[in-house]
Amino acid sequence: MLIDELDVPAQVKSILKSEGYDSLYPPQEDAIRAGALNGKSLVLASPTASGKTLVAELCILKNILEKGGKALYLTPLRALASEKYDEFQKYANIIKPTGEKLKIVLTTGDYDSSDYWIEKYDVIISTNEKTDSLLRHRARWITEVQIVVADEVHLLTEPARGPTLEVVLTRLRQINPKVHILALSATVRNAEEVADWLDASPITTEWRPVPLKEGIYLNGKIQFRDGSLRAVPQISANPVIDTALEAVNDGAQSLIFTETRRISVETGRKAGQILRRFLRPSEARSSKGISERILKTGERTTLSEALADQVVCGAAFHHAGLANTHRRIVEEEFRKGHIKILAATPTLAAGVNLPARTVVISSYERYEPGYGRYPISVLEYKQFCGRAGRPKYDKFGEAVLIAKNEDERDYLMENYVLSKPEKLWSKLGIEKVLRPHVLSTIATGFARTVRGLNEFFAQTFYAHQYDPRAIRPKVEEVLKFLYREKMVEIEEDEIHATEFGKKVSELYVDPLSSVIIRDGLYRRAKHITELSFLQLIARTPDIAPKMYPRRKEAELLENIAQTHSEEFMCDVPDMWEDQVAYEEFLAELKIASVLLDWIEESSEERILEAHRAEPGDLLRLIEIADWLLHSSHELAKLFGHKDLLKPLSVLRIRVENGVRAELVPLVTLEGIGRVRARMLYSNGMKTIDDLKHATATDLMKIPLIGPTMAKKIKEQVGGKIRAEEWEVMKRDTDGTEEQRLLSEY
Repeated sequence: MLIDELDVPAQVKSILKSEGYDSLYPPQEDAIRAGALNGKSLVLASPTASGKTLVAELCILKNILEKGGKALYLTPLRALASEKYDEFQKYANIIKPTGEKLKIVLTTGDYDSSDYWIEKYDVIISTNEKTDSLLRHRARWITEVQIVVADEVHLLTEPARGPTLEVVLTRLRQINPKVHILALSATVRNAEEVADWLDASPITTEWRPVPLKEGIYLNGKIQFRDGSLRAVPQISANPVIDTALEAVNDGAQSLIFTETRRISVETGRKAGQILRRFLRPSEARSSKGISERILKTGERTTLSEALADQVVCGAAFHHAGLANTHRRIVEEEFRKGHIKILAATPTLAAGVNLPARTVVISSYERYEPGYGRYPISVLEYKQFCGRAGRPKYDKFGEAVLIAKNEDERDYLMENYVLSKPEKLWSKLGIEKVLRPHVLSTIATGFARTVRGLNEFFAQTFYAHQYDPRAIRPKVEEVLKFLYREKMVEIEEDEIHATEFGKKVSELYVDPLSSVIIRDGLYRRAKHITELSFLQLIARTPDIAPKMYPRRKEAELLENIAQTHSEEFMCDVPDMWEDQVAYEEFLAELKIASVLLDWIEESSEERILEAHRAEPGDLLRLIEIADWLLHSSHELAKLFGHKDLLKPLSVLRIRVENGVRAELVPLVTLEGIGRVRARMLYSNGMKTIDDLKHATATDLMKIPLIGPTMAKKIKEQVGGKIRAEEWEVMKRDTDGTEEQRLLSEY
């Protein structure tokens, strides 16, 4: 089917043709013929890069331009949401029938807001969690949503994220039973079952724009699914590196999936040692430039130095512990082809789109604390395979598993290469994940009776797969917990949330977390300090996974527990009576210690050395700690703990910015982070009043404060700017000098 044949507005066709589209791929054509453009809901399961996103774009644009209303695009991760937002920018100049341009927005943060301002946008791109939060706040514009795209819908089967997507889709269908849903995924074995739940039609296909070859490596040879064999040159005596290097020497790129972060770093290092011998002079110069950029971006740590050392050789590693800035550089340069071999943990397979000609899966096992080693699912394996083959660059893609012996080769061939992915199973029945969704259903008024509550959950995928009666006792158990903790009240069949329940639902925290915080605030401590609050929030299930201390750390933490025993808002477990509870307490204390070091202005490098908390992990810990401190503040306000409000507010600012108490006034200014704030303070600018009375010239004498920043500070604090100072500021208003100074700091 040609683009010109599509029943979409001419503006859309023009943009697609300018982007190089002439005709549709077979899966895209199947979706169009199934009625996607006519409002028919679909579950579209086709391999990565087969064009699912384009189908969603066509449906969204036709719906908005011809019928009005709004479109909601759901993704499981912020990185994916940002990627989709960038992809939609090509449509930003489309003119609607009203004469206005199409408005596209990305929203992923702040779970305690209805974001009323979003109602002026046409295409809303959001994470599943953010949309869940918006539904809890009864955002008015939600009723105007006529089309919903659920990307990566196979994550319904994941315990951590699946239930939220399931409840969001159930809620959206409750609000608008006729909503047009497009559920997209590369791997859904039971697409018919998911489609039946969504009143949709299933479209499943194995077609790929780049053919995929799956095989097993053993003793220098790859045996492929079709029975063919190919020898792999043995250069490094490491089958993972050799397989990846073969593709590079053929002018392609390789992606290596490793079991752990440590192995990803080590694999990247080994790949770089071999790869540097094969780089052309121009490639070596390019790699050196990227390496220098990494060292100048963000804080310099042993992790960033290790990354820079690998990148200069044309290799790199990628995992969640990397700082966001460094991850973005790696992703950008891998897409450009400058990084030849990338060793990554499995999180990449569920994240941004980084295809390569060859995908090497170094291990088919995972280690789970408390459970030992276990094989990955076929679904996860197929997700890895989906990254093989770059459209427009590669004639084929290869996914290779590494075997150690013939028995293992046969096992891998039968259980992975020749197997189909597992069915998707709802995980909503797990009490931990069901708790917040039962509360939000009551607090938002989507259910006003016990019967209505059961009817709502009878519409979920869990109830569809098992039986509506199967989820009822699980809902009742959660209801008992919420009633016992005074979050809901029940009078005969009527049910409603208390003020406590409503606040917890809006704050988007686990109800159990709110109970822990509430009880801790009431219990108090003999001596309340920053440690009191940080250990309290570290006890909540919202901070996961816990950071279990190493042996030497445990001894230090035990000393802290004894020295600061009067500062805790909970009873400290006795290590002899309950060793498991005591180890949990030490893990909580380690989290609190990491945050204490952060607010005492320890560097990322020092925190990495002291606690093995990598920059990316530290960032995520800071984000959730910031939110839990906000939640603690709101709960303290609700329960009348007025004396705790100021300490919590100050501590939240300190955690958000990583500063000591004396810098709090300074970091409240836009553009002043922990580094600039310390520079100002060290140079005598200790208060807002000091800044108000300082001249712009005085400010510009301080390191990291150039004309642009000086102007920004004066605009915020007030005070006069002399004419000659103003002229200097006007000559440099793009902030390039400050950025240069920051990168060198």
